[in-house]
Amino acid sequence: QIQVVESGGGLVQPGGSVRLSCVVSGFTFSGVDMNWYRQAPGKERELVATITGAGETFNYMGSEKGRFILSRDNAENISYLQINNLKPEDTAVYYCWTRGNWGRGTQVTISS
Repeated sequence: QIQVVESGGGLVQPGGSVRLSCVVSGFTFSGVDMNWYRQAPGKERELVATITGAGETFNYMGSEKGRFILSRDNAENISYLQINNLKPEDTAVYYCWTRGNWGRGTQVTISS
């Protein structure tokens, strides 16, 4: 059974950073693409970034993409999404998606 579990969210002040984790189980993690999405209040879920099985990253945040850093640890079956210089508009539930499976998400709230 495939399981996808995100963690690392919370309440963060503007300008701070957060590192989100996505732990997966139930399949061979190495070689599988990992995708991070987010859904802000009242908005549709959007794709943030992808890290391929080979470790290549694709960032879909346009002019803001420099703030989003994706990595993975194949030995620990974990993908990380670090977000720097957080802004109120980054407030959202962040989800991990892989092989057709969603996690439940982790809430990130940016507020002073």
